[in-house]
Amino acid sequence: MTIAKHSAIMSFLFIILLSCSKGSSGNGSGTTQTAPSNLVVTATPSSDGSGNVAFSATATNAVTYIYEFGNGIIQTVPGGLITYQYTTVGNITYTVNVTAKSSSGLTISKSIQVTVNTAGGGSPTLVFSDEFNADGAPDPNKWGYEIGTGSGGWGNNELQYYTSRPENAIVQGGVLKIKALKENYMGSAYTSARLLSKGKYSFKYGRIEVRAKFPTGVGTWPAAWMLGDNIGAVGWPACGEIDIVEHLGRELNKIYGTLHYPGRSGGNADGATIMIPDATTAFHTYAVEWSATSIKIYVDTQLYHTVANSAAIPFNQNFFILLNMAMGGNFGGPVDPAFTNATFEIDYIRVYQ
Repeated sequence: MTIAKHSAIMSFLFIILLSCSKGSSGNGSGTTQTAPSNLVVTATPSSDGSGNVAFSATATNAVTYIYEFGNGIIQTVPGGLITYQYTTVGNITYTVNVTAKSSSGLTISKSIQVTVNTAGGGSPTLVFSDEFNADGAPDPNKWGYEIGTGSGGWGNNELQYYTSRPENAIVQGGVLKIKALKENYMGSAYTSARLLSKGKYSFKYGRIEVRAKFPTGVGTWPAAWMLGDNIGAVGWPACGEIDIVEHLGRELNKIYGTLHYPGRSGGNADGATIMIPDATTAFHTYAVEWSATSIKIYVDTQLYHTVANSAAIPFNQNFFILLNMAMGGNFGGPVDPAFTNATFEIDYIRVYQ
C-alpha cells in the first residue's frame, strides 16, 4: 500500500508540472512576446549647408531605435528622435536603416534614402578676412586696384575715374572708406576706387559676408561683388557674376542681390531686392551662401533670393572679390548736380568654408 500511494503522488506531481510547463511562454515569464510594428521613419535635411538632418522614428511596441546613418556610423536612440550631422562635403544621398526594438528584444527594420547638402564639412571655418583695423592703405597682400575709366565706362557708361590714391581708398578707424569725389581728373568729372582680390585671393563655395554702410548721394552706386577667375579667357557674362550687395543713391535703402550669367545678364539678370530702413545710417551684414546646389543672398539673417546652382551656369569655379563705388552710368542714373562727395564704408569682409 505504501509503494502504490507513493507512485500515485509522483504521477500527480508530474501532471501538474507538465501542465505548468505547457502554459509558460518561451522566455519563462509567463507573458506573450510582441514584436514592434507600424515603423515610420522620416528625415528632414537642413537647407543651410550644415549637413544636419532631423530624423524621427516611431513604432508600436518599440522602446529603442538603432540608426545606421549610411556612412558607417550606428547610434541607439531611445526616443526615436535625433538630429545627426553629416560632415562629408557635397550633395550626397545616404541610405539610412532604422531598427525598432521591443523590450523583449524583437525587432522590425526600415530603410529610407536622404540627400544631404554639406557645404563646409560641418562648422564653417574662417578662411579669408579683412577686418580693416590697420589705418592707411588697404592691405596690398589682399587687394589690388583697377585704374582708369575702363572700356565704355567699365561697360556701363559710368562717369568716374578709378584711382589708387588715399583720397579715394583708405582704412581709417576700423573701416575701409571708398570715397567718390567731384573733381576734374584725367578727363573725368569724378574719381573713386575699385579694389579687387584678383590674383591674390579667390575661392569656390562657402559663405561670404560684407558688413557695410552706404552713402546717400544721388548718382552713387556702391557694390560688393564677385567675378569668375576665368573672365580673361571667356569674358563677361560667361565667367559669371555674383553681386553680394548693390545700393543706388537714387533709391535709398533698397538693397539689390543679383547673379549675372549667359541668358540672365544686364537688365535680365537673376536677382531680387529688399528694403531695409537704415542702410545709409547703420552697418548691416550682406551675405551670400554658395554651394554646388544653390546660391542664397541675405541681409543680416534674412534670406531674400535663392538661385539653384548646376553645371548649366558658371558658378562652380573660383571667384574673386571686388569692392567699389561707381558714379552714374546705366544703373546708377544721373548724378545730382549738387553732389560733392560720398563715402562707402566697409567694416569687414569674411569668407567661411
